[in-house]
Amino acid sequence: MKNLWEKYSDEEKKSIQDFCEGYRDFLSTHKTEREFVDYAVEEAEKQGFKSLESVISSGKKLSAGDKVYAVYMNKTIATFVLGTEPLEKGMLITAAHIDSPRLDIKQKPLYESQGFCMMDTHYYGGIKKYQWTALPLALHGVICKKDGTTKKVVFGEDENGPVIGLSDLLPHLEKKDDKKDFSGEDLNLLIGNTPANVEKDKFKTFIINLLKEKGIDEQDFLSAEIEVVPSGKARNFGLDNSMIMAYGQDDRVCGYTSLKSIFEVENPKYTCVSLLVDKEEIGSVGATGMQSKFFENVVAEIMNAQGDYSELKVRRTMQNSATLSSDVTGAVDPNFTSPYNTETDAHFARGVNFNKYTGHRGKYESNDANPEFIAKLRDCFDNANVNYQMTEMGKVDQGGGGTIAYIMANYGMNVIDAGVPVLNMHAPWEITSKADIYETYKCYKAFYNFELSK
Repeated sequence: MKNLWEKYSDEEKKSIQDFCEGYRDFLSTHKTEREFVDYAVEEAEKQGFKSLESVISSGKKLSAGDKVYAVYMNKTIATFVLGTEPLEKGMLITAAHIDSPRLDIKQKPLYESQGFCMMDTHYYGGIKKYQWTALPLALHGVICKKDGTTKKVVFGEDENGPVIGLSDLLPHLEKKDDKKDFSGEDLNLLIGNTPANVEKDKFKTFIINLLKEKGIDEQDFLSAEIEVVPSGKARNFGLDNSMIMAYGQDDRVCGYTSLKSIFEVENPKYTCVSLLVDKEEIGSVGATGMQSKFFENVVAEIMNAQGDYSELKVRRTMQNSATLSSDVTGAVDPNFTSPYNTETDAHFARGVNFNKYTGHRGKYESNDANPEFIAKLRDCFDNANVNYQMTEMGKVDQGGGGTIAYIMANYGMNVIDAGVPVLNMHAPWEITSKADIYETYKCYKAFYNFELSK
């Protein structure tokens, strides 16, 4: 398959650049799950979506064409456009995760060492620890206080202001294996070097006093959720302006395109859903991960608001649905080709990527999509002029990856992974192709017209 830039018209190239400018601006200011959900709610309400909570409290009956969203714990959101067919006929779901690998601030983070005030962290998800050293980093999150108020935290994003970061060992003192031996206990942020006028814990006390001026007590970290992320804006990448470099594109690139796609759905045949979940990077666990009952509960509430609830109908709805597990895959890297099968793995600028299966070594822990489903998808996307590539991720014995596909498939529904190829996956700065981003957006829009009937 040829590079897509060879076939695009000038008009198509402009549409791609315009769409990706909006995406790039979004990435620059929405670096956590909570920030993504806040954005999604704001944009959904502009598009006429109503919160499911308000629908339930008002006793309003839902019907075809209605648009609703449901948020759970401020870190997961499901957005629905109700179809003319009954829910039990199935839904068309694009399901992405909006958490990304990072560092998290511990609940008792502050201490001092060697004349510095330090902040202790715990890494989240699969990272190469050494990649996070010697970079400008920022803090994003919330502090929940005992009086019931929540204080948002964003520090390190002012272009003219200070940042924080992790130090690294100079090469003159470094042994060959130091990077390999880098420990999670070494991920300690340097946040200050000024002493307070006290006898004990001078450097820690100075920072504590600064925090008090901002209305934050040291004990407030006990009920805080603060993430350490790369500081700075997403950037256009390449002399040709054909790519984007940014933090958190795994998997916000699929979350963003999913959300933008559902905003264009009007009066569909089948109920269409953009599902954006948390915790995929650590196994989809917890109340806001895909293994929770959040989504199933929301479907039951919507069915009840339509006056058509039964447990059996909820089960039929889930089983009869189809899902694009909207997640990224690794793109063939010209600097590191050996782990890839360059003939069958994903390449930049060849379109949205489909993985029939993910998992690792013998397809372990993977969803393996049914060929009948894939054939119908091919017909759907060919008719919609969507450019796509069907690939794997790495050589058979090299490794692999996982998504939420197998969790959705547990309901008995048809599921396949579909998303954007990425370079530098899980690094602080990831790279994507603008062509693939736009084709993924087109793919999700086309999928909302997919025919579910057997």
